[in-house]
Amino acid sequence: MEQQRNSPLYSNYEDLRASELPTGSNAHMVNIMPGQQPPEPEAPHTNLKRNPVPEYRGFKTSENEPLGCMEWIVTLLSLLVFIITCPISVFICIKVVAEYERAIIFRLGRLSGGPRGPGMFFILPCIDQYQKVDLRTVTFNVPQQEMLTKDSVTVTVDAVVYYRICDPLYAIVRVEDYSTSTRLLAATTLRNIVGTRNLTELLTERETLAHNMQLTLDDATEPWGVMVERVEIKDVSLPTSMQRAMAAEAEASRDARAKVIAAEGEKKSATALKEASDIISSSPSALQLRYLQTLSSISAEKNSTIVFPLPMELLTPYLAKYMPTMQLPPKPQLPSDLLKEQQASYPQTIL
Repeated sequence: MEQQRNSPLYSNYEDLRASELPTGSNAHMVNIMPGQQPPEPEAPHTNLKRNPVPEYRGFKTSENEPLGCMEWIVTLLSLLVFIITCPISVFICIKVVAEYERAIIFRLGRLSGGPRGPGMFFILPCIDQYQKVDLRTVTFNVPQQEMLTKDSVTVTVDAVVYYRICDPLYAIVRVEDYSTSTRLLAATTLRNIVGTRNLTELLTERETLAHNMQLTLDDATEPWGVMVERVEIKDVSLPTSMQRAMAAEAEASRDARAKVIAAEGEKKSATALKEASDIISSSPSALQLRYLQTLSSISAEKNSTIVFPLPMELLTPYLAKYMPTMQLPPKPQLPSDLLKEQQASYPQTIL
């Protein structure tokens, strides 16, 4: 039923109300068991009173209220002017709206039917006024605003909003300027949503914020006949000082991770060297092979200077043979008498 109300196939309220009235085939739906007689149709009620004021989705209009005496006179004069000035008035009174437009007609200030179009419609001169409504999607930029986040950080945010008119009558009757109202509401909603989020959430959860903003705008603009289709947050700008602070923080974090990784590598290399030294110490010939391998790798680089490490194991026999001759003579000890004389020669301190 709600989809039928929003459908543009109904040109006025009478067609819309007639489509919603129950027909003879589905007015009374009764389950009939096998072997039972269908119930007799009930007689129509003749004492029902029809409400003279039509309602459009809960919005009351005065299109079917009886006209006053002056209104009838003005309407007849308008018809008389149309007849007198015919056929020139035909080109003035016939209007055309495109496929993507609808027209709302007001006769003597009162609503005259529902949205008209697409196609051609007729208006009376001097007493009828009409307004066109574009049903295509409209895009506008929410201007950049400096806002304060939940964690007291000043940011500049801008967004893009896509909306369209889903109910032309509400867009004309219930709001003065639906376009300006939607733009101002979008700017206010963006400020309110940014104020309830931290800076980290604002930078990492843009899609969630845009979806929440779309739902909020759609609920607020529904009484105006406006449907917000999409909201996108374009850019989040930070102050220069904040950008430098965040860059310094990120750099420090990367340096800390690099140091941790280097320390872990040093630990692993030290463990490997310790294991290698244990293996080499168990076999003296392994160290000689390591020396030869080092010389081979150095000579492959075509260097002019080669440093040859001399192993200490080659000098061990010679050091053991000549070690006694290389020792220093023992220090002579002074006799006790000489020590006493030296102590007596020292000046005594008077206390």
